[in-house]
Amino acid sequence: MPPEVVSAATGSGMDPESMKLLAIAIVMGLGTVCPAIAIGLIGSKGADAIGRNPEAAPKIQTAMILAIAFAEAVAIYALVVSLILKFV
Repeated sequence: MPPEVVSAATGSGMDPESMKLLAIAIVMGLGTVCPAIAIGLIGSKGADAIGRNPEAAPKIQTAMILAIAFAEAVAIYALVVSLILKFV
């Protein structure tokens, strides 16, 4: 079918390539903003905890770094998904 017929049938003015690029933009946007917010909150709460109890700093830092690594993994997964959408 010609693209005009497909567009009219779906009710959308976007062609499939544009929809694919929009999906990539949404995945990368949410996949980077959300982990960035999470990392900021983790760092803030970790600094607060160390400020309240300096003797526990090594344990808090270890847990904080581990939590930041898990939050960063979400951004890496979003990158992988967007690359798959882009090239497949």
